[in-house]
Amino acid sequence: MTRARPGQLVAILVAEAAIGYPAALFERIGHPVTWIGSLIARLDREWNHGSAARRRVAGVAALATVCATAAAAGWIVKRGPRLLVVLAGTTGLAQRSLHDHVAAVLSELDRGDLPAARIAVARIVGRDTGTLDEGGIAAAAIESLAESFCDGVVAPAFWFAAAGLPGLFVAKAINTADSMIGHRDARYSDFGWAAARSDDMINFVPARVAGALVALAGGGGWAVMARDAPVHASPNGGWPEAAMAGALGRRLGGPVSYDGEPANRAYLGDGPAPDAASLAAALLIYRRACLGLWLLAGVHAWRR
Repeated sequence: MTRARPGQLVAILVAEAAIGYPAALFERIGHPVTWIGSLIARLDREWNHGSAARRRVAGVAALATVCATAAAAGWIVKRGPRLLVVLAGTTGLAQRSLHDHVAAVLSELDRGDLPAARIAVARIVGRDTGTLDEGGIAAAAIESLAESFCDGVVAPAFWFAAAGLPGLFVAKAINTADSMIGHRDARYSDFGWAAARSDDMINFVPARVAGALVALAGGGGWAVMARDAPVHASPNGGWPEAAMAGALGRRLGGPVSYDGEPANRAYLGDGPAPDAASLAAALLIYRRACLGLWLLAGVHAWRR
């Protein structure tokens, strides 16, 4: 894989924030992530069976197949016109869609419509949302916003800078595989092992960059990030989440449930539970953090 041309990452970040992924195009042909997801689902159906050892080997082979497919697609596209590279690169980022989904939750909270807010937040989180109050809804949205800033924005941008379009596509493929099969349950603990471990590795540096950008954008949160990130269940998710908790002066994390099963998560940060105003502040921090990433990409391009 070769590195991207200077300036391409800045163009991709700005273009994706401006236009996102058009809904009409999604309805007509889907999205590259859904194409990757279809391949993963097929491999899951066909390969995920047998003994634990066989499932683990099959999971490694499945991830290798998905990554090789993504890398090949990136290599082919990067040889085309620069505009095509920029447009293809926007499909690996989620600045705009993430903002819009979280803003939809805030809109319902501002209207005082908790049932609608629960429906909106259920679109972006995996926890049970049916009984969440305002604080629970706001916390779920803020945590998703912070963690997805790493997974959906910083990590793909980092890997584009490091390895061009193939790097971005492979990172997105690994992240998609982790979200689909990287679970610690009877079906996926072995088959999804490679996906989960690979996602941890590719997000190691981006998570810490994301946390620093959130702390900078929020004017604080460094001490809370350093203290609480290590207690998060994920080796990476705690960095941007703890930074956001510290920047807001609110407490995130804590017990939730998934499919009716309780999950005793550690708390992040200090202070009261977040509310609608906290979610609005988190969105502002997110926009500033995205701008900070643009500036980093610009400095990277200038130095090259």
